[in-house]
Amino acid sequence: MNLELDDEQLALRDTTRRFLAEKAPIAGHVRALLDDPAGVDGTVWRGLADLGTTGLLVPEEHGGAEMTMVEAGVVAEELGAALHPGPWLSTAVAAPRALTRLCKKDVAAPLLAGIADGTTIAAVGFLDRVTVSAEAADDGVVLRGELCGVSDVAAAGTLLVLGDDPVALYAVDTDAPGFTAQPEPGIDQTRKRFRVSLAGTPAQRLSGAGSLEVGPVIDDVLIATAADALGAARAVMGLAVEYAKVRKQFGQAIGSFQAVQHLCVDMYETVELARSGVIHALWAADAESDAERHLAALRAKAFSGRLASVGDNAIQVFGGIGYTWEHDAHLYLKRLLSWSELLGGPDPYLTELGAGLTNRGWNGPWLGI
Repeated sequence: MNLELDDEQLALRDTTRRFLAEKAPIAGHVRALLDDPAGVDGTVWRGLADLGTTGLLVPEEHGGAEMTMVEAGVVAEELGAALHPGPWLSTAVAAPRALTRLCKKDVAAPLLAGIADGTTIAAVGFLDRVTVSAEAADDGVVLRGELCGVSDVAAAGTLLVLGDDPVALYAVDTDAPGFTAQPEPGIDQTRKRFRVSLAGTPAQRLSGAGSLEVGPVIDDVLIATAADALGAARAVMGLAVEYAKVRKQFGQAIGSFQAVQHLCVDMYETVELARSGVIHALWAADAESDAERHLAALRAKAFSGRLASVGDNAIQVFGGIGYTWEHDAHLYLKRLLSWSELLGGPDPYLTELGAGLTNRGWNGPWLGI
């Protein structure tokens, strides 16, 4: 395992960072979309697709780059640092990983090709493992049920869901009859989540009926979102440290005060601990066993509460200005808090991790068994 980025990955990072700084800055782009249900600008989305970022995990035969989660994590970290509000995680990570892991190649081909070239925006509605009822109809299958907390539905043209009895993966057009989506309020305005209702909505079956193991897809989403959160934590820490160098009180920079230094050191320690865990998890997502990948995802999510504390400490360094709407610190804190509560808070993940370490709930090779 190499913890350093190679030249190609560094170029991907630098290109993405430069594009976001020029075309999607926080002041001119992110803030303008905070109240937009879709949270996406067509020109910026097309630019990300032209850079190849939407097709990183799509096989080459469908027009993608067929890269690994490490490259996806490189992009996700830059998107987090820029507080990018678009549906990239849903479309470029969750959807292609679901399609390649759960579907036959010929069935998934049109969706994968659209994701790669940027013409298809897809969302995934089964990350909490909730299924909807699938019923036979004269012209195919219709779905009935309700899903909560589904990301990026307003921007998406396709939603992937699980139908039950037996379980199968289905694709639903978001403009199909019987499909409705209501925004769900949340602390992070850069993350758009919805309650989706399906009332006899036509759907296309993408997988064979049977027992689908969606755990690996959920692990992939958690790992990629951890990379996004790492970028947000890194960025707000950088802002706070630079502020501590120039803000003066009592005739000297506040960074010379021990209390402020402690806050900055705590932020740095937390970010670097998170970095090592995220890099390992991204590598394990493709290179390790299912048990090791799941363990890496658990570790990343169990640490999410501590990573959110970076936003808290940064606001302490900024002082009064950090609490204002005009400053970006609160946007970073909200991004980190949304990561901490994604698919539940850290506590159940800590519990599962602890159960494994005490050899009561995990029988994986990492325990030396």
